Amino acid sequence: MILGGALLCSVVTLAQAPVQNINKDRHPNLAAAQSLAAQANNYITAAQKDNRYDMHGHAQNARQLLVQVNQELKLSAGDADAAEKMK
Repeated sequence: MILGGALLCSVVTLAQAPVQNINKDRHPNLAAAQSLAAQANNYITAAQKDNRYDMHGHAQNARQLLVQVNQELKLSAGDADAAEKMK
């Protein structure tokens, strides 16, 4: 049971990738940062495959951090939008 749960979590985690959901016309720098994070994710994924996923979870941890980076970037864009509306 525990092994099955761990495998399911691994599959779900592997499926996550950074998204690009910031308007590049409104926030070009934040959108570019999201794009670079997505590119980094693609390189890490390729490295995982090349190394048969034998990286002791470090590459996967890096991918999860990239997802978190993108979430923070999106929040930053939202805060900038809200600040603009307050002017």
